[in-house]
Amino acid sequence: MVITGRLVLLALLGVVPVIVYPGITSILLWALLLTVLAILDLALAAVPRRLGITRTLPDGVRLGEECDSALVLRNDTQRRMRATFREAWQPSAGARNPEQSVDLPRGEARRRTVRLRPVRRGILRVDTVTVRSAGPLGLAARQITVPAPGVLRVLPAFHSKRHLPSKLRKLRELDGRSAVQLRGAGTEFDSLRDYVRGDDVRSIDWRATARRRDTVVRTWRPERDRRVVVVLDMSRTSAGRILDEPRLDTGIEAALLLSVLAERGGDKVHFLAFDRRLRARVDSTARGNLLRSLVTAMAPLEPELIEADWSRVPAEVRAASPHRSLVVLLTSLDSGSVEEGLLPALPGLTERHVVVVASVRDPRLEELRADRSTASATFRAAAAERALLDRAAVAQQLRLLGAEVVDAEPAELPPRLADTYIRLKAAGRL
Repeated sequence: MVITGRLVLLALLGVVPVIVYPGITSILLWALLLTVLAILDLALAAVPRRLGITRTLPDGVRLGEECDSALVLRNDTQRRMRATFREAWQPSAGARNPEQSVDLPRGEARRRTVRLRPVRRGILRVDTVTVRSAGPLGLAARQITVPAPGVLRVLPAFHSKRHLPSKLRKLRELDGRSAVQLRGAGTEFDSLRDYVRGDDVRSIDWRATARRRDTVVRTWRPERDRRVVVVLDMSRTSAGRILDEPRLDTGIEAALLLSVLAERGGDKVHFLAFDRRLRARVDSTARGNLLRSLVTAMAPLEPELIEADWSRVPAEVRAASPHRSLVVLLTSLDSGSVEEGLLPALPGLTERHVVVVASVRDPRLEELRADRSTASATFRAAAAERALLDRAAVAQQLRLLGAEVVDAEPAELPPRLADTYIRLKAAGRL
């Protein structure tokens, strides 16, 4: 039983008869009247346990977008139901109107929607709906929590998708689909064309020239059907927040842009999420849309508060792609974790693959280093300077072992990594 605000107001109105007829008798009579009315109202209220609830949710929604959680409420009782229901979504679901009222005649159904705007990527679950059925007087109500399970998959936002058209244009230029034909833009033979002034004489095909009696040159394009393996580090370092966003989410943005770009550039893409074991794997060779498969696999990923076992990464890469590949490691450049884990395992990758290590850098380090207005700010500037020097030293060690390093701020990491892929493809290093 739940009392409502009307019963409280009615009880306050009892002050008037108590003042007019003071004494214990008037108080008891008024209390007895309120009790009788509340019990009668409760007895006339429809039983919420017999309320049928059907939930409908979309398969998924991108982070930052809105969707509806639809409930169909059906009154299976013999009385009119005046009810209030509340959905038990967690705060990160961003429910705007979780509590609503409904007036259901017997045997009828009504549809209500709760507007959701999730603020975190992942799997959101709702298990119950609390229903409060009030009597005709509105003095008391029956309340019960009934099961109504639902699951909503919040997909990565993929804000870096805005960079995709410009990167694809660069790939088309390298691929010979535009008027630009550059010797050295790849090492895979494309076609023959007539020689024009300014062409590199080393590109002349002398056999074809002898057959045609006109000077012809070879054109080249970047290699196709190469392999790109993207390894996303999910260990404890990925849980750190930079500009109010976890490192893992920034890595997901960079992995999405690179994977879609490589697939549309004609390469085969393999995505691995790894810490001490494989958490997720997506291959572009499988049937279906690569982007859809990626965001579906990435949605439930969460950082694990353990150290990554980099010694197992070469075997995982070899299982995904036994051929020479571009291996992109999205991880942190923290000196401790890299020196103890990644550096010893890196030669096992660089001896047979082209390796790129990509990491997100905190822009606040530059701000702290520049501020020396007070004594406290000077100490913070010294600490920031030390952190930046450590990152530079780690990056230099990785380069000495044969790896490319991309170290950029959150908004710049995805396009910088895509530019590195295009540069390597243009140079024929894939």
